[in-house]
Amino acid sequence: MSKNQLDFEKPIAVLQEQLDKAKQIAEKGKVDTTNLIIELEQKIVETKTQLYANLTPWQRVQLSRHPDRPYALDYIQALTNGDFIEQFGDRTVKDDKAMIGGFGSINGQTLMFIGQQKGNTTKQRQYRNFGMPNPEGYRKALRLMKLAEKFGKPIITLIDTPGAYPGLEAEERGQGEAIARNLLEMAVLKVPVICIIIGEGASGGALGIGIGDKVLMLENTWYSVISPESCSSILWRNWDNKERAADALKLTATDMLTQHLIDGIIAEPLGGAHANRDEIFNTVKEEILQNLSLLKAINIDNLVEQRIAKFSSMGVYNEA
Repeated sequence: MSKNQLDFEKPIAVLQEQLDKAKQIAEKGKVDTTNLIIELEQKIVETKTQLYANLTPWQRVQLSRHPDRPYALDYIQALTNGDFIEQFGDRTVKDDKAMIGGFGSINGQTLMFIGQQKGNTTKQRQYRNFGMPNPEGYRKALRLMKLAEKFGKPIITLIDTPGAYPGLEAEERGQGEAIARNLLEMAVLKVPVICIIIGEGASGGALGIGIGDKVLMLENTWYSVISPESCSSILWRNWDNKERAADALKLTATDMLTQHLIDGIIAEPLGGAHANRDEIFNTVKEEILQNLSLLKAINIDNLVEQRIAKFSSMGVYNEA
């Protein structure tokens, strides 16, 4: 089990500690603990199954932020077997390290991968701006999307951000315009677009690369206009009600599917995506290939019309 344990995972941690001690005793050969080890292993599986089958929205938010959870680059490198060629810069300001993208292939199919990247260490997190893109990040993403469209290559976006960078300098350089432009352009891209939320899907920062023919969410991720903490701070002036906010926001994958805001849920290994990286990489790969096969069979003009119709039908509004 991961050393980075969440609070609700403590019952599993206690059992795992008992299992490790039983194995140590067995290795020393003084006492036969075979039956105890089998019993504890079964108990751990049962506890995990029960625990992860009944997660609250807040617990899923915690899992989506788990420090051991694979990030966009981890998925891309695994899916493309290392033949990913990263592209840099927005050709206007600079290269945004929080937004990555480039060509790679899966089973001989060349695809454009674009995603928000977080860091595994403090230095990497600072380098990647904690996965919060600036306007140039969204402009770089759009440049790469148009490049993929030019060469007729499908686009895969991997969404994992606590939100677009909220700094004054980002607003000065047109953060809102950059995201809005992406929404407009992605809606009419003449190539298949698959968007996958692999971690946090917060606000316009996620939506800026989230307009696609298929929008999928990993089982333990969230997608919302605001984070539970920020919602709590606005409504109750503190973070103490973040769990209550998470319930009210209806931000889980199940909630999103029920409201027809996404097209599918990708199952995670027991314990979360970080519990078995190889399994989640293979699952995501299969989902991409299956959906690409379906999308490629649709005439591109019809595909664009369907994409526009899908997003146009979301929500409730009145025309003045």
